[in-house]
Amino acid sequence: MELKDVIYIDSLPTIDLHTLDRDTARVKVLEFIKDNKILKNDIICIIHGIGTGVLKEEVNKTLKNSKDVLEYRLFYNNVGCTIVKINCKT
Repeated sequence: MELKDVIYIDSLPTIDLHTLDRDTARVKVLEFIKDNKILKNDIICIIHGIGTGVLKEEVNKTLKNSKDVLEYRLFYNNVGCTIVKINCKT
């Protein structure tokens, strides 16, 4: 499945970063990617909210620098979430 084919995020593994600071969010995102790579979940959802954009910026930076991330984009139906395609192959 490709990210453009994702219509609903309810069935995707999801992490909610609300209330976290920038550094904690970065660590949680990397752990979440690692866990889902092990579980072979190739598409995941990260909820960062809209707010001031601090968490969204940190999530984008973290995803951009992760070797396990193949592609990511804001979910078209909710800009407070980013959907991510990860490389589950070792």
